[in-house]
Amino acid sequence: MSHDSAPPARTLSPAEVEAIARAAHAGQTDKAGRPYAEHLRAVAEGVRTRGGDDEQIAAAWLHDAVEDEALTERWLDEAPLSRRTKDIVLALTKRAGEPPEAYAARILATPGAALVKEADLAHNADPARLAVLDEATRTRLAEKYTRMRALLGQE
Repeated sequence: MSHDSAPPARTLSPAEVEAIARAAHAGQTDKAGRPYAEHLRAVAEGVRTRGGDDEQIAAAWLHDAVEDEALTERWLDEAPLSRRTKDIVLALTKRAGEPPEAYAARILATPGAALVKEADLAHNADPARLAVLDEATRTRLAEKYTRMRALLGQE
C-alpha cells in the first residue's frame, strides 16, 4: 500500500530535522576537516536566504544523508516528512557511476530541488572553503562545481 497520496499526519519540525541530520552526520568531516554539520547548516541557511520554504530547508539538512549512508533510503521513505522534501533529498542523492547530466536532469525535474542544489554548490565552491585544500583537489572540485552549475543553468 502506498502512502504517497496523503502527507504524514505530523511532519518533523525544522528543529527536529536539523537534530536528526546533525546526529546522523556526527563525527563526519568535510574535505577540509571541518565538522560536516557546518556544511549542512550553511546549505540550509543558503536555501532560506534564497527564499526556500520549510520543505526545502528540511531537504537541505538531509541532502547528503542518503548519499553518505548517514541515513538509509528506507528511513527517508518512512520518516514523517512531506513527499516533496523526500523527493528533493532523493533527487540530490547522487548514484554511483551516474553521469552528471543524468543527475542534473533529475534535479531539474524535481520541484524545489534546484534551489537546494544551488545553495549546496554555493557553499561547496566558497573560496574560503576551497583555499584550505591542496591545489589539485581545489582545481578538480572547482571544475566539477562549475560544470554542475552549467548543467543546472545556474551559470
